[in-house]
Amino acid sequence: MPAVVETMFYVNEVPWHGLGKKLTHAPTVEEAITAADLDWEVGLKDLQTVDGIAVPNKATYRKTDGRILGVVGPRYRPLQNRVAFNWFQPFLDSGEVCLHTGGSLHTGEKVWVLAEIQKGPSEIVKGDEVAKFVLLSNSHNGTTAIRVGFTPIRVVCANTLSMAHNSDASKLIRIRHTKSAEFNLEKVREVMNLVNQQFEATAEQYRQLATKSICDKDVQKYVHIMLGVNGKDEDDIPTRTKNTRESILKRIHSGAQMLAGVRGTWWGAYNGYTEHLNYEHGRNRDNRMDKLWFNPENQSRKALTTALELSGVAAEGN
Repeated sequence: MPAVVETMFYVNEVPWHGLGKKLTHAPTVEEAITAADLDWEVGLKDLQTVDGIAVPNKATYRKTDGRILGVVGPRYRPLQNRVAFNWFQPFLDSGEVCLHTGGSLHTGEKVWVLAEIQKGPSEIVKGDEVAKFVLLSNSHNGTTAIRVGFTPIRVVCANTLSMAHNSDASKLIRIRHTKSAEFNLEKVREVMNLVNQQFEATAEQYRQLATKSICDKDVQKYVHIMLGVNGKDEDDIPTRTKNTRESILKRIHSGAQMLAGVRGTWWGAYNGYTEHLNYEHGRNRDNRMDKLWFNPENQSRKALTTALELSGVAAEGN
């Protein structure tokens, strides 16, 4: 099976997924596009039935090699890779962000750019910080809208985490592929300050999770809920699920979860589960990236919501 990640770049330290071309400095837009091998454009082709009847939908294709990327509606307009990367230019000029990773998945069907906000990470407990990133993701196959939003990454283990599920401002902003897409990307800048405030609000929820102790019974319940087997008899739980459960429990009780202030808390339990998503969930390491960043049924977000509810933090915030 071919790798999900086709091409990508990263800056300095190898990311958790261990893929890509290394750069030793934060790149310019042009350097990033070149390093990620994204200097290509998407075109549209008319479609017709086998007997020659025209159909309203169109096919997207990569102009450099003619590869068909997907089938889209008649109003679809591709957002070119260079336009997507250039969206970050004002933030690069002002020094607010630095490009961190970027690339394509599924041989060009999906493209992303991740930029780190240069305002310093949010400390959850002493020695455990969450860095702020802006993620722009886009599909050339019509499966997802253009999305721009904040993505937290835990510095100590490089885990991609989740924003608060119940905050409209913190969800990825979806922009349709139409003629107004570039204009809409410009409008996104107007709400970035609001979303940054929501980032801080989510960091506060992380801190609240770190103040809530968790017992072994609640850890087990949390993991069972996330695996969809809560309330089932042990004999009715598949062996594969049991093995996954044991792996998650091991992560909750080891590694970065043993830091002072993290050990034995809901913050530790949540991070143990997200480590599973980052390092074990899915068929392979690059497939995990696809699931974490492009899957609308975001398991990391569900893990956070569940931890907030079970710990009582969500109720306290109402």
